[in-house]
Amino acid sequence: MSELISIIVPIYNIKEYLERCVDSILAQTYENIEVLLVDDGSTDGTALLVDELGKKDNRIRVFHKENGGSSSARNLGIREARGAYLGFIDSDDYIEPCMFEKLYEAIQRTGMPIAQGGREEIDEQGNILPDICIPPKKETVYSSKDFMKELLLHKGDCSFCTKLTDAGLFGKRESQSGVRSVEEGDAGEQQEGFRFPEGALNEDFHVLVQMLPKIAGIVCIPERTYHVFYKSGSNTRVKDENAFSRVYGDNVDNADMVLKIVEKEYPDLKTIAQRFGFYQRLDYLLHIPIPQMTRENLQYQNIMHYLRKHRKEIQRNPELTKKQKVYLRLLSMAPAMVRRIHRMMKCRNH
Repeated sequence: MSELISIIVPIYNIKEYLERCVDSILAQTYENIEVLLVDDGSTDGTALLVDELGKKDNRIRVFHKENGGSSSARNLGIREARGAYLGFIDSDDYIEPCMFEKLYEAIQRTGMPIAQGGREEIDEQGNILPDICIPPKKETVYSSKDFMKELLLHKGDCSFCTKLTDAGLFGKRESQSGVRSVEEGDAGEQQEGFRFPEGALNEDFHVLVQMLPKIAGIVCIPERTYHVFYKSGSNTRVKDENAFSRVYGDNVDNADMVLKIVEKEYPDLKTIAQRFGFYQRLDYLLHIPIPQMTRENLQYQNIMHYLRKHRKEIQRNPELTKKQKVYLRLLSMAPAMVRRIHRMMKCRNH
């Protein structure tokens, strides 16, 4: 008999798109599923819709909680999940009917604890957007080290939404598929298994890079089974030029964390991990509003100090492009002026 898969959906003020998401989950060709709808304190009527959807199918379980963010809702779902494997779907996205059947079969064929499908990016007008992550042309098993390298080079997909994950990694059972024993005291890891960091963004990357040293690897299938729906107002698509998403700062913090992991677990990837940290700081400085470049902004000041301290390493790093090195050098000397010039150049190009 096939094992139970728990599919966790964190939900907040998404009434317009929620039913499409849930219908795509209920249409799965893999039938042994439970669907955990976790309403994270919605205020727009979504909570009532969640209750209505809960009556639609006996495989649905409904939970309501005070607003605490997506990670908080996911963690509640993990605690309540009964399945041998866990999937996570964002409530404005939708999936192909074959998704979990294909991912489960890939796990059974390879013995890997995580299987990943391809993704497709779609905007509000239904247009297909350029790929963020390109799936392999055929089923491919990546060692944990190779997948870490893919992530650090911005080629791999860190999202747990495209994946099916052994529940043992979240402390739900004894793992059946190549998970190393958990060492007490590892950073960000709890004795009961991994959890998503609450109050932080880019949480999937945060968890995945800590998981990788504990597993044999990840199997990736070529089919695009997950559809990412981009609506205006998301964390990284803020139209107000004075707004600044916290995700850029969290990305820098994650870069520092992954460098420590790499130094311990995959030391020959250190140069790539350093490049990743330089890149995330460059991304931060190219997005922070100029009025926020102040002495009082401690994270900004720490980033500037870091770049000035590591000027030689930046210039010697073979993984950085010439353009990136130039930008980092100039930003470390005159950040506000470089940003103004950068903005003028972007305006001219548009």
